[in-house]
Amino acid sequence: MQIQVNTDNNIHGREDVIRFVETTVNSKLGAVSEHLTRVEVHISDENAHKGGKDKRCLVEARPRGRDPLAATHTGETIQNAVIGALDKIRNALDSELGKLKRHR
Repeated sequence: MQIQVNTDNNIHGREDVIRFVETTVNSKLGAVSEHLTRVEVHISDENAHKGGKDKRCLVEARPRGRDPLAATHTGETIQNAVIGALDKIRNALDSELGKLKRHR
């Protein structure tokens, strides 16, 4: 499973963010990693000059031989946004892969 992390220009500490994302992706999606070719994570700060709940994470998972799945989450911190989006994509993957397993 390849992990690709994209951030906008308003995200600071890019190397630390990438390390956190890669570790969290492996932790949350490790059990289904053999079914995935790539996971793309897009992180943005929607209101960079204002405060509040504006960190957004979009996760796109590409299962082998299936259409990609995507999930988003917005949080007060990058960590909250990433974890929320990964929890959502894991639920979607469990559902999709469960359907595939039942049909075999």
